Amino acid sequence: MKIAFIGVGVMGKSMVRNLMKKGHELHIYSRTKAKTKDVIDEGAVWHDSVAGAVSGAEAVITIVGYPKDVEEVYFGQDGILESAGKGALLIDMTTTSPKLAERICAQAKAKGLRALDAPVSGGDVGARNATLAIMVGGDESDFEAARPIFEALGQNIRYEGKAGNGQHTKMANQIALGGAIAGVCEAISYARAAGLDVQTMLDTISTGAAGSWQMLNMAPRMLKGDFDPGFFVKHYIKDLNIASEEAGDRKVSMPVAAQVLEMYLALEKAGHGDLGTQALIKFYEK
Repeated sequence: MKIAFIGVGVMGKSMVRNLMKKGHELHIYSRTKAKTKDVIDEGAVWHDSVAGAVSGAEAVITIVGYPKDVEEVYFGQDGILESAGKGALLIDMTTTSPKLAERICAQAKAKGLRALDAPVSGGDVGARNATLAIMVGGDESDFEAARPIFEALGQNIRYEGKAGNGQHTKMANQIALGGAIAGVCEAISYARAAGLDVQTMLDTISTGAAGSWQMLNMAPRMLKGDFDPGFFVKHYIKDLNIASEEAGDRKVSMPVAAQVLEMYLALEKAGHGDLGTQALIKFYEK
């Protein structure tokens, strides 16, 4: 396919590479061309506008930072909804508001376009290895049409139902993640205070009932002091705020998620918003 890709960041760059490996023709847009020189050298075609990248594309993938960025690239002047050709698949892989996903889908249908919300989980490692979990909302026929794209990017690919359901599933993921990563941090903090060899402790418990993706992938980074972002603290705060709003609309109590959000807000206030989520260990090292 000829695919437009909007948002070539930490995860987007690996996703562009994996799509090209499958023979897709990639047209990319990013605010700073220099930051995408490596994937341009590998064959991606850079454009200086969203409209330029989208023109003639059979599919358009977006993975940007915040809901306001999604609004801008879809609804802005010369945005995706105005520039995409009839019948194009529009796939927003940003973690954003379910309400916004529903709005994009409705306006896309009115213009003869097909829209899916398809947020992902797995971070920079999953993006690099094409092992992302992909949760998809929208019409099932559009999901099937997009399947070859998803199969180039991930392994656990699930149709979740109507527009917005991909985002609701990602909210559930982010809620569950909070408890998992905080639990890892607390286990490490306890082990240090008890005088244990922390790596031995992790090796012991990671194969039992306490084991998790966070323990296997984020705990080693914590121990090395590697806080490079596979997923930014500031973006996780955005996600938990969306989840809290959606939970509030449904009168669902989430005390653990609320406490984890407060921890991350404290990290951001201390200037750590651009670190990876594994930097939560810093909250326990005060």
